[in-house]
Amino acid sequence: MLWKLTLPRNAQYENYRYLLHRITALILAAWTLHPTIGSANTALSAEKISVPNIILMMSDDLGYGDLTCFNEDSPIKTPHLSEMAAAGLKFTRFYAAAPVCSPTRGSCLTGRHPYRYGIYTANVGHLKQEEIALPELLHEVGYATGHFGKWHLGTLTTEIKDANRGGPKNKQHISPPQQHGYDVCFVTESKVPTFDPLIAPVKNNGKAWDPLVPRADSKIYGTHYWNERGEIVADDLSGDDSQLIMDRAIPFIENATKNHQPFFAVIWFHAPHLPVVADRKYQQIYPEASTYERNYYGCVSALDDQVGRLRKSLRDLQVDQNTMLWFCSDNGPEGQANSAPGSAGILSGRKRSLLEGGIRVPGLFEWPAVVTPGTETDFAVVTSDYLPTILDALQLEYPDNRPLDGISLLPLLQEKSLERKQPIGFQSGPQVAWMSGNHKIYTKDRGKKWQLYDLKADPEESLDLAAQEPELLKSMILAARQWQESCRKSDEEQDYK
Repeated sequence: MLWKLTLPRNAQYENYRYLLHRITALILAAWTLHPTIGSANTALSAEKISVPNIILMMSDDLGYGDLTCFNEDSPIKTPHLSEMAAAGLKFTRFYAAAPVCSPTRGSCLTGRHPYRYGIYTANVGHLKQEEIALPELLHEVGYATGHFGKWHLGTLTTEIKDANRGGPKNKQHISPPQQHGYDVCFVTESKVPTFDPLIAPVKNNGKAWDPLVPRADSKIYGTHYWNERGEIVADDLSGDDSQLIMDRAIPFIENATKNHQPFFAVIWFHAPHLPVVADRKYQQIYPEASTYERNYYGCVSALDDQVGRLRKSLRDLQVDQNTMLWFCSDNGPEGQANSAPGSAGILSGRKRSLLEGGIRVPGLFEWPAVVTPGTETDFAVVTSDYLPTILDALQLEYPDNRPLDGISLLPLLQEKSLERKQPIGFQSGPQVAWMSGNHKIYTKDRGKKWQLYDLKADPEESLDLAAQEPELLKSMILAARQWQESCRKSDEEQDYK
């Protein structure tokens, strides 16, 4: 039996609690009808199941080969993320919707490819008010909603110069998170140093950064943290940036739990996006590494510690069993493989490329009430899948008929069979990629020349099968072009009519 509850667009509810009880009853009924969901030793009994909490964690420019749970040869120490992988589900084919920052972030909240709403690359466009965002939908059904860390989906002020685009000259791109359903915010428009985020770090030969000592000699970096009231956060923001973010996220979670309210927390770390700066104690973990490597590796280890801190807090609050906890990266690693410390592992390409190394990223998921520990899947998933998956888990229908690019992964999470009938499309500048099953086509020149790969047999994309499989190539190109046309119509705002 399938239970459905349709959410009206921009509905106003006098009693959120009543609606929450209604959703809970529906979910309880679904679990009662399917008592085998989850393993025997981890599944919650029906009477203990409630509306799940949801946390979306994302690192910035972390490569597929940077974590030891994906690449045992990685020099970076990330024990807490390894514990998360062992406790939940590891995706070996988890894709960012784009090879750069802002577009991927838009896909996480909308379930749609960013070319549908004008976020073609970083620092271009903004999350439009007409888009239906996940925090908005969850806020409408009573979730406490909070965003912590990087935003990068529009400017945060029209009054002063801030970050990349904030200020009077870009008023058309004002789009802070509180306009999209968030109750609590601790956010920056874009990147900041990963240690002492408000201070410009020391730059060493254009490749590495160190904390400025003493701080009294510091210069302002130029990017601020903002709250949900549109105010600059005036707190002392010295120290590790990942810790500063978690210092705000955990109290938000504690407060929601105290109020018996389900929570939706988006935690988007800045690490390890340049400028990478690590606390001395984290640099000292890697004494044999270069300065650049020490800062890169160190800020990732610092991020890892905060993941461990969050997971412990969920256990201490006794909400870990029914919390959907996600972790991924927004794209592949920055820089050239022969000079930058980030690793794409065996994959070709890096950040800005639609080859695998630019878009295949570490992907982890925990939901102890449902997911068996230590599981792994090579099913292809993408950040656009977040929204339909979460709505499906809540038995909520998307309140519009506009096209979605993501699918619900709920059957996969419940260890049921799932077929991806809707392939995954990618666009970025002159590049286009289209992924159907194990096959992927790719062009770097707007379709003048296409390449075809079997990713199961050849994840390195070293053997072009285009000449050997002309009919398959032709059919995939046709499907990709049809999808591009659909995106073009959406970008013309036809979805909003």
